[in-house]
Amino acid sequence: MKKVAAVAGIVAVTAAAAPASAAPPDYTTAEAGNPFVAGWYADPDVAIYNNRYYVFPTSSRPYAEQTYLDAFSSTDLVNWTKHPNVLTTANVTWARYAVWAPAPIARNGKYYLYFAANDIQSNAELGGIGVAVADRPEGPYRDAIGRPLIAQFVNGAQPIDQDVFIDDDGQAYIYYGGWGHANVARLNSDMTSLGTFPDGSTYKEITPSGYVEGPQMFKKNGKYYLMWSEGGWTGPNYAVAYAIADSPTGPFTRLDRILGQDAAVARGAGHNSVLNIPGTDTWYIVYHRRPLSETDGNARQLAYDRMTFRPDGTIEPVKMLVKDNFADGNALGWKTYGGTWSVSGGQYRTTASYGGKSLLDDNHTNAVYDLDVTVTSGAGDAGLVFRATGAGVGTDTYRGYYAGITPAGRVVLGRANNNWTQLGSAPLTITPGTQYHLRVETNGSTLKVYVGDLSTPKITVTDTTYASGASGVRVYNAAAAFDNVVITNR
Repeated sequence: MKKVAAVAGIVAVTAAAAPASAAPPDYTTAEAGNPFVAGWYADPDVAIYNNRYYVFPTSSRPYAEQTYLDAFSSTDLVNWTKHPNVLTTANVTWARYAVWAPAPIARNGKYYLYFAANDIQSNAELGGIGVAVADRPEGPYRDAIGRPLIAQFVNGAQPIDQDVFIDDDGQAYIYYGGWGHANVARLNSDMTSLGTFPDGSTYKEITPSGYVEGPQMFKKNGKYYLMWSEGGWTGPNYAVAYAIADSPTGPFTRLDRILGQDAAVARGAGHNSVLNIPGTDTWYIVYHRRPLSETDGNARQLAYDRMTFRPDGTIEPVKMLVKDNFADGNALGWKTYGGTWSVSGGQYRTTASYGGKSLLDDNHTNAVYDLDVTVTSGAGDAGLVFRATGAGVGTDTYRGYYAGITPAGRVVLGRANNNWTQLGSAPLTITPGTQYHLRVETNGSTLKVYVGDLSTPKITVTDTTYASGASGVRVYNAAAAFDNVVITNR
């Protein structure tokens, strides 16, 4: 189940680019939270069509259930519309299952979607890479040629994980390959047949060191960037590496790994595409990753983070940032334990309960935790849970720390383990209905709590009980609203 193509994020700029004036803000990550869409998906590719950003992923399910492809679109990279079943096996006579890695691109007034199907293991089987076409970005797409475009193993490359790129001179290329081998071929201008290189060959092997699957091509400042996935797609070591060349056919010499697992955020990060906001030098890497608590290979979600280039054109390692401002109207990635939770008005809200909490699937150790909290009613408190494990429904049913504010006029810090141990308290004037900025800094056994004034902590304690765990929000005998959650590794 793999593949990520990217070129559409670059190529579609030529076909139907969003004007610079319509560009979204310069995000550091998915500010409204990763995953940015609901459901298990993988192998995202991107395109810009008619001033909208499109993401086409693999449906991350058992092979036999991978008979369809969905898409998502947005004008702001925050609010996403789902387009279900843009392509199904009902519209591809030769495809039966394992429909993977859609690669979108526009040309000739049509929208093309390249895909792999059937996960063939030898040249005796029917399957490989197909091409579908539609009159609209969201489909429905239909098989363009009635057979696979690439149906055989060539140079040892399994015909999967395709990416399509159109160079500045109009020549189109298809990059593909699993089983540790990568090929490139020319596409004719009809986008449904393969051409040949000047030497008469149809395929050229371009496999860089460490390559496993998922090639991704884009161009920046006259240089050709090939990205690919390394490691095993079900394992924690899945990652993205890259090379730079002067030609679309290489040679591609591996430079560095730029995206991999982060033990505090997610595992199995890879199979990427690249999005450049038209008219800007803002770039994002769009990829899939596995939540820390998930062990199923298909438990993959879509995410994006900022991708930054050094002055010499090389790429900085990508940081998987943790943020959620709830501007998308949902709380994807959060899991609740008691209480009644909802998102409205760009805030994460809960009614009053005795210990209702909602946690992220993270595992931070030394970090800076920031959030805005408003106690909307009640005499209790509301605030931040951190370094938490063993969460369940109940007042103090978790092991970890909690820092909160109360209209009674205090900021508190304590430790929970199916009971409550107060570690610190300080006076603080709190007005119900007023938003306060709460920050917690952890550095080994040192815990600091700030409210409003970020220069002087209200509470500083030393406690060695809990070293790491999940982060989240909680109330006790109060209703509250939370916003602008940011967790940064120290």
